[in-house]
Amino acid sequence: MRTKFIAGNWKMNTNLAETAALTQALIDKTRGVQKTTIMVAPPFTNLQTAFDLLKNSKIKLGGQNLYWEDKGAYTGEISGAMLRDLGCTYIIIGHSERRQYFKESSHEVNRKASAAMRHHLLPIVCVGETLEQRQKGEALAIVEHQVRTGLEGFSADQVSQFTMAYEPVWAIGTGQAATPRDAVEVHTLIREVLGEMFGNDAAQSVRIQYGGSVTADNIESFIREIEIDGALVGGASLKADAFVRIIEAAEAV
Repeated sequence: MRTKFIAGNWKMNTNLAETAALTQALIDKTRGVQKTTIMVAPPFTNLQTAFDLLKNSKIKLGGQNLYWEDKGAYTGEISGAMLRDLGCTYIIIGHSERRQYFKESSHEVNRKASAAMRHHLLPIVCVGETLEQRQKGEALAIVEHQVRTGLEGFSADQVSQFTMAYEPVWAIGTGQAATPRDAVEVHTLIREVLGEMFGNDAAQSVRIQYGGSVTADNIESFIREIEIDGALVGGASLKADAFVRIIEAAEAV
């Protein structure tokens, strides 16, 4: 049975002091959580600060991005080995903001996922359509292409360790979340595609999160759906009380 998975993506927010304060608050407020996997992904510059606090807690540490090469003359990039060295367990790959602002392709997502596996990082692979694509009725086709291209060449054993995150681009940071019905439709498609590519056992092992203006007020409408295995949370993860309410909603399912 898949456990619920709540991940906080802090994006380009928090300095060292804010990271320390938020991390400690989350540790203190989630001590009673038993069933739900929790992860936070601070900015790269703050990973060591977070790790020093988290290493004796149940909260996992993740990176927000990585490069597909292991080392070399790639100014400004971060490798999987560096992330592992900083205590990361998870890595977010192909976030909608990376695709939108930095023009990352699904082929690049595939290469980054390969690098993650080489360095024993668990990928959270993000997929999702733009508003224009949804209005044209292309949402399912776009997501299917992203899944097939992003996961091409992996084995069933590898993919069973992945998490997928459905993030409609039009819902990121806008305050306009998809409806649970929208999310379930896409989550169901993702699992069907995974089944075709890797077999039913692997497909049933993959946790599929919803991401896109998730808040403490709307999480219950998503998390009670059987096909929604958790949430990739942006802005609400920067406020300890709000993020803990999201975690508690998952824990209660």
